[in-house]
Amino acid sequence: MKYLSVCLALLPIALSSAELSAGEYPCRWVYVSRGLHNDQDVDDIRAIVKTAGDHGLNGMVLSAGLDRLDRQPAGYFQRLEAVKQACAERGIEIIPIIFSAGYGGSVLAYDRNLAEGLLVQDARFVVEGTEARLKSDFPVRMPNGGFEDHAGDRARGCRFHDQPGKVSFIDTQVFKEGKASLRFENFGQYPHGHGRVMFEVPVRPHRCYRVTAWLKTEGLEPAGRFQIQVLADGRSLAPVNVRVGATSDWRQVAIGFNSMDYDKVRIYAGVWGGKAGRFWLDDLRIDEVALVNVLRRPGTPLSVRDEGSGTVYEEGRDFAPVSDPKLTFRFDHAGPAIRLLPTTRLREGQTLRVTFYHGMAIHDGQVTICMSEPKVYDLWQKQAQLIQKHLAPKRWLLSMDEIRAGGSCQACKARKMSMAQILGDCLCRQFEMIRRVNPQAEVFVWSDMLDPNHNAHGNYYLVEGDYTGSWKHVPKDLRIVCWYYEKRSESLAHFSGLGFKTLAGAYYDGDTLDNPKGWLAALDRTPGALGIMYTTWQNKYELLGPFGDLVSKR
Repeated sequence: MKYLSVCLALLPIALSSAELSAGEYPCRWVYVSRGLHNDQDVDDIRAIVKTAGDHGLNGMVLSAGLDRLDRQPAGYFQRLEAVKQACAERGIEIIPIIFSAGYGGSVLAYDRNLAEGLLVQDARFVVEGTEARLKSDFPVRMPNGGFEDHAGDRARGCRFHDQPGKVSFIDTQVFKEGKASLRFENFGQYPHGHGRVMFEVPVRPHRCYRVTAWLKTEGLEPAGRFQIQVLADGRSLAPVNVRVGATSDWRQVAIGFNSMDYDKVRIYAGVWGGKAGRFWLDDLRIDEVALVNVLRRPGTPLSVRDEGSGTVYEEGRDFAPVSDPKLTFRFDHAGPAIRLLPTTRLREGQTLRVTFYHGMAIHDGQVTICMSEPKVYDLWQKQAQLIQKHLAPKRWLLSMDEIRAGGSCQACKARKMSMAQILGDCLCRQFEMIRRVNPQAEVFVWSDMLDPNHNAHGNYYLVEGDYTGSWKHVPKDLRIVCWYYEKRSESLAHFSGLGFKTLAGAYYDGDTLDNPKGWLAALDRTPGALGIMYTTWQNKYELLGPFGDLVSKR
């Protein structure tokens, strides 16, 4: 908490009078993401910088692994120097984007155990020989997950499957296991495009589960619409994308989830918004798993105790150090066993209760790091020093968007802070470490986790806690980059009303100038607006020139 008072006491940096009196916004930027792994990256950036400079832009937000500089090869720094020279020649300022908690790849490159952890409490293990393995005290199953029990095209055991005999069919000719599968087709003929089956399954709270299914596809459009969803009280416990081909032979797909506080879940498998093609499902299963993606850091302790006596056993004395050598954050592998040591006090047949924390990827591999683990800040402080050494930027952008897990590990809970306070404290620490290496630095941050119109609320993905009020816990001289177009007026007004200066992140993967025009209209109504950024996630720069003309010739 001491960082909050330090950061909030820092005085705002004022823009020059020349900037404030200009007819155009002082910050006219373009977002560029390149790894600087090869010379083509430099050539690409040169072309973007030339266009930006020729059309009145003056800044480039650069995403290039700048917060892991001590892990970059010599060639990286040669290419970084070439980029710096190209920007200097065109009068383009480099703004590094760094320090993401939501997309934790840079931090995880140093230590994958720094991921946020979800609690598994009192999983039942039994000693057999030289190992102890999971023996669930609450076996779970998908009733009729192989679709063998049916009446015509209606499968028994599930809560529903979409339109039996019209969209879903029992298929006794094509199957993976047993004598039947569930086939879906014709869903594209209906406005919603749904083709799904759903089971309701009781579970134990704070346990880890894997859901698997065998899937076969034929001309499925779009293939990306196939999902396995796990819902509890309307909340998604497994916000994971399942990647399947449009046409593929039988393959097994797997996802995992933590049951959190819930004792019952609804498991859906199928397509939402499908257009064409067909697919088959077979052998849909759910199993409790343990120690998959187990995290080992101070804030995610592991406990092994006797079920009857409560005796707590010691790692390194009774059993070997526990870790998941794969730690993929996916559920495509088995968890490790607990291996007994020669000095163990554990005995054959003994029942144990094991408590631990595991990590989990979201969507296509997004992994959130823990904002309460001290090692994270040690890593970031070192990188701030290196960024200052190699770039000495005047402005910095904190990549603190979409923080989709947190508050669930012991490191977070021990602080007795809300998630709004934990996030605010994290931003204050980041702000302070940047100001420590450059007292004149101007620090920007993405808006969504500080915006009640966007992601600053409760029940956000796998977060345990509430981000509401996060905006109350950050330095007043943070600059806020708003990027939710549909709520642009509300978001800009929210931050402006609190005294923050703002910049628009025009999400520019469209084919017209409508998006930046809409942002400019909202910015013109916003006190303290600083400018706008051409923001593309798909490397689409065809309209960068017209964008530059639009924002610089006003």
